[in-house]
Amino acid sequence: MQKGTLYLIPVSLGPSPGSLTTPADVATRARQLSYFVVENAKTARAELKRLEHPAQLRDLDIRELPERPDTPSLDGLLAPLLAGTDAGLMSEAGCPAVADPGALLVRRAHEKGIRVVPLVGPSSLLLALMASGLNGQSFAFHGYLPVDEEARNKRIRELETESARHSRTQLFIETPYRNERMFEALRSNCRPETRLCVARDLTLESEWISTHSITDWKRAPAPDLARRPTVFLILAA
Repeated sequence: MQKGTLYLIPVSLGPSPGSLTTPADVATRARQLSYFVVENAKTARAELKRLEHPAQLRDLDIRELPERPDTPSLDGLLAPLLAGTDAGLMSEAGCPAVADPGALLVRRAHEKGIRVVPLVGPSSLLLALMASGLNGQSFAFHGYLPVDEEARNKRIRELETESARHSRTQLFIETPYRNERMFEALRSNCRPETRLCVARDLTLESEWISTHSITDWKRAPAPDLARRPTVFLILAA
């Protein structure tokens, strides 16, 4: 029996019309699928509705990834593909398997000999890097920094030192309600000449992206980042 294909379907980064961020061929592919593995079922249903999936959403087979996927749970999610059914993998926002637990499902799919097809769509990390004016030849994404203030400040200084040593752009994110504290930590701990890019609400009408040296950021009012998806990027001289 021929195995199904695992399609990696990028999801809109916020409540904007799907057509603004989803290529037509990706939307067409999503509409053809009836089985989806997702990070969040509610978000996935909203996205499929935005993409005008022709089926009743309640009739679709939408299964959430476990919080801590193990081999048996991953195999269970891949069982329909081994039986010949195509599936779509969807993150809560942006590209699946990039800073996303879906990567474990993709890894297991390869181990099972299942074809994996990545589709084109919005990635907040790449969009922020593109618009930052920082080094796009060498960069690293570090996810979330420590919550503890002392540990976070130490990590910022470590990333800045590494950035200067390798001329590497460092990308990281924060839980939206802690964005403002992260911004202030960066202004307080980074060197004056280090460049900081703040990329907020990417692809939305409220999108705002700005890059300045820490010296210049200290002279300007702090941006409104409270509870808004934001990517932070630094490049040290």
